[in-house]
Amino acid sequence: MEILVDFPGGLKVDAHFDGFTLSSDQPVNSGGDNSAPAPYMLFVASIGNCAGFYVLSFCRKHELSTDGIRVVERVSMNHATHMAEAIEIEIQVPESFPAKYYDALIRAADLCKVKQSIAAPPAFKTFTKVVG
Repeated sequence: MEILVDFPGGLKVDAHFDGFTLSSDQPVNSGGDNSAPAPYMLFVASIGNCAGFYVLSFCRKHELSTDGIRVVERVSMNHATHMAEAIEIEIQVPESFPAKYYDALIRAADLCKVKQSIAAPPAFKTFTKVVG
């Protein structure tokens, strides 16, 4: 997989992959235009988004309605490092949702590849290359 990153202006950064463009910017108080989420917020939001996908997939597999189901992600930030120090994923279900599936729903959300990538991080290598 390859992702091409470019800089469309200001503090905006775009990542291009698989025919998509994922845009980011910085808040106004950091010198940006606040025209898109900051990269770190995209990362943090991807955790809840991913958990939500696995909850949705579980419900579809078991022919359970997703009406009234929500995933709420709560992030506790370390104010010194400005990084997450705890993340809580709450799966809200309506009263009509069968209680026998509660634990299975949690196990499904825990399959999230973003969460698993944090738990077992990949190796990183950053380098420069002269082109042209």
